[in-house]
Amino acid sequence: MTTLQDCIALDVQDPLRHLRDLFSLPEGVIYLDGNSLGPLPKAAPERIARAVRQEWGEGLIRSWNTAGWFELPQRLGNRIATLVGALPGEVVATDSTSINLFKVLSAALSIAHADKLSRRTLVSERSNFPTDLYIAEALCKERGMTLRLVEPDGIARALDTDTAVLMLTHVNYRTGAMHDLRAVTAAAHAVGALVVWDLAHSAGAVEVDLHGADADFAVGCGYKYLNGGPGAPAFVWAHPRHADRFWQPLAGWWGHAAPFAFTPDYRPAAGITRYMCGTQPILSMTALECGLDTLLAAEPLGGMTALRRKSLALTDLFIALVEERCGGRGLGLATPREHARRGSQVCLTRDEGAHAIVQALIARGVIGDFRAGRPDILRFGFTPLYLRFADVWNAAEHLREVLDSGEWRRDEFNRQQAVT
Repeated sequence: MTTLQDCIALDVQDPLRHLRDLFSLPEGVIYLDGNSLGPLPKAAPERIARAVRQEWGEGLIRSWNTAGWFELPQRLGNRIATLVGALPGEVVATDSTSINLFKVLSAALSIAHADKLSRRTLVSERSNFPTDLYIAEALCKERGMTLRLVEPDGIARALDTDTAVLMLTHVNYRTGAMHDLRAVTAAAHAVGALVVWDLAHSAGAVEVDLHGADADFAVGCGYKYLNGGPGAPAFVWAHPRHADRFWQPLAGWWGHAAPFAFTPDYRPAAGITRYMCGTQPILSMTALECGLDTLLAAEPLGGMTALRRKSLALTDLFIALVEERCGGRGLGLATPREHARRGSQVCLTRDEGAHAIVQALIARGVIGDFRAGRPDILRFGFTPLYLRFADVWNAAEHLREVLDSGEWRRDEFNRQQAVT
């Protein structure tokens, strides 16, 4: 069996171990929820305070020019591009994932309608993240189309000559299962459909190559693995072959070709800039810039390839430890074992008490989260920037103790909170 000393030895040998020093992590906490909210970069408080005191407080409106505020969406977008296989000038950081999805899905449906007038179906995964399905449902109702939801193993069979767009999340939020970006995109293109990818649980966690996969559109989240802080701006990408074909539906002034010309008519900017809408949240973007710094600090150490290698080692270890130490205690594994099909999280199932077990772990300082459904999920994210192999061993040991002691049955752990 793997011992704590074995894990400590792995940490000593870890070439990424010093990246942990970039974060403010509470003493005594094992943070396994970076797939919901990344932790605070140490540089962020001072950087945000400077933006408040100097750039806003002293520079006032002049800072749009003197502090580079106006170019922040593109500047951050270029940094995100390096993480997702896009090129400079193809990504902007802006708005939320849901809003960006509405933009690109609208554009994709417009392109599909223009190219194939008879196509009336939008295909997605039944277990896709709900906001993606809600946006798709609303657009389908508005356009008189059909939203077809299928199981993961039925996606290929669902693609046909009536499919206008396939919309998927690269890594499933509930299970951690990862689609083959290249193969799925190719299958959709083979029937003439476009593909919209949600990279919320991919960007900064797994290697992504949008151009290599010949993808059409993508959106992603800034507050998970990109460590941009609660409610951080999201990002949006459109393949250059599509970017200029249609207006996105939220034709705001920041997406205008000349926003300070103040003309009464809309003239969309070229390329990805047209996917912006209104004035950008500068303080939130400042925090996101600090989050991106933590990821790009891994570049000299092998970048996303090195982070992915460690992510797989951490998740392999957790799966093995749970099966060694918690076997026979009603836990199942929802996450694929195969590396090519696994994101950077491990999701366990249990018929009874999943929510309460997570709450008991949080009380011990092991922070994961719970996702309701059939089955209920205990979800643990593994961010290689700051997690240690010893943290994984200790997390599995706490899980064993919570199950063996029955402490999860206590009343305080069985009260449902607003956010799970």
